[in-house]
Amino acid sequence: MTDDDIKGLRQRLQTGGEEALGKLAQDLLENPLVSSAIARAFETREKAVQAQEVAFNALNIPSAADLERLTRRVRSVSQRLEGIEDGIDRLDERLAELNRSSDLDGRLTAIEEQLGEITRAIGTLRDALPGAEAPLPREQERLKVES
Repeated sequence: MTDDDIKGLRQRLQTGGEEALGKLAQDLLENPLVSSAIARAFETREKAVQAQEVAFNALNIPSAADLERLTRRVRSVSQRLEGIEDGIDRLDERLAELNRSSDLDGRLTAIEEQLGEITRAIGTLRDALPGAEAPLPREQERLKVES
């Protein structure tokens, strides 16, 4: 036998086996006894699942569906939190950029220097005014109220 003969034989056996299994499955599904047994098995399974859910609820134990819902909610919250963190990071970068571009510290220092110069100029003017050398006594600063 050549390799081609072996491959052909293998192919025929495989095809024949698949056809035989398909026919057997079809015959089983068409059999009313088997199909009713399968239907009863699925009904029993559904009742068992319901009984398990009732028992879990009575024991206050979460079911697989509860855990799946919780997992989805946690993922959703996590994604929202990541979005908020990204937004805060972008806002922080923009504020840092604005601070660098406006040079706020330098401007505040310049304003403080100008206020110091104005204060010195006012002091110089006050000293230059006649009679402004001596401050008024405390008694003269107060107004008297008649009773």
